[in-house]
Amino acid sequence: MSNTPRLTALDAVHRALGATMTDFAGWDMPLRYASERDEHTAVRTKAGLFDLSHMGEITVTGAEAVKLLDYALVGNISTVGVGRARYTHICQEDGGILDDLIVYRLGETEYMVVANASNAQVVLDALTERAAGFDAEVRDDRDAYALIAVQGPESPAIVKSLTDADLDNLKYYAGLPGTVAGVPALIARTGYTGEDGFELFVKPEHAVELWEALTKAGEGAGLVPAGLSCRDTLRLEAGMPLYGHELTTALTPFDAGLGRVVKFEKEGDFVGRAALEAAAERAAGNPPRKLVGLIAEGRRVPRAGFPVVADGQVIGEVTSGAPSPTLGKPIAMAYVDAAHAAPGTSGVGVDIRGTHEAYEVVALPFYKRQK
Repeated sequence: MSNTPRLTALDAVHRALGATMTDFAGWDMPLRYASERDEHTAVRTKAGLFDLSHMGEITVTGAEAVKLLDYALVGNISTVGVGRARYTHICQEDGGILDDLIVYRLGETEYMVVANASNAQVVLDALTERAAGFDAEVRDDRDAYALIAVQGPESPAIVKSLTDADLDNLKYYAGLPGTVAGVPALIARTGYTGEDGFELFVKPEHAVELWEALTKAGEGAGLVPAGLSCRDTLRLEAGMPLYGHELTTALTPFDAGLGRVVKFEKEGDFVGRAALEAAAERAAGNPPRKLVGLIAEGRRVPRAGFPVVADGQVIGEVTSGAPSPTLGKPIAMAYVDAAHAAPGTSGVGVDIRGTHEAYEVVALPFYKRQK
């Protein structure tokens, strides 16, 4: 395998905009264009434009496509209507999370599974392996799509100005085919920022044209290009998990506080069912650790892997930490012992290079947009 990072169809655009680029999951991606704080604030108050072409699209088709997905994933995919989407997980036999996914139902027997960039190959391999015995085809469509996201309170007006698709009736976690700025697209009302917005799946050869049209349409609305750095602080404020941080193969969905995505009531067996039933029982009894929010009393920023402490004992570990532009304070998500997980628990700190900095335990998310 080559060590050269892959380039998205928008690579030249990012460089022309002066983006700071970084290698992310084998892709050369824009980290920021100017100030990540300004990009973050634009998404919270106006709109941001993201290149997410590194995400992994996998198409599953055939008479038994839904049966395969119900077996391979923990969610109940048979209840997803055409034009709707579902957040779910793919787990190992032992219940450990391989990835978190969004599954779009594009037609009667056609589904698109969107995996995280870092796990796209793992998910593709697992689905291909699990497809044995089903009348279904698993296709790697990573090169068939570019993905552009418009996120923020101004995003509906911006996208509406470029399409005659019925956005007003497009629900959250739904998608419909249409054209945006004359470009054929799957228009999905999904996102990873805690704001309203759209993710537009298009052919790579149309990506530059669409990006430029969105940029022009957003000029008067305060739209700015936004990189991976602010995407991380936005999703952290919104309490959304990131694979490799809050979600890993060492954790089941129940450990991560996401047991609701596991649907035991669906028909038939699915990969990890027995292990997840046991995990559900443990979680209902006395969960070992819980995912909580932490807000700093001081200015020092916690990072993933830093110990969470109370009474001189390590009681947990930070999974994600960053300065929060919206709250004006450093924040973190952390797994902590259940005894210290209740919001308002006092005496909790984070060990930042030998100093125990005081933190307040809060319920997630840190930020929720006003509907």
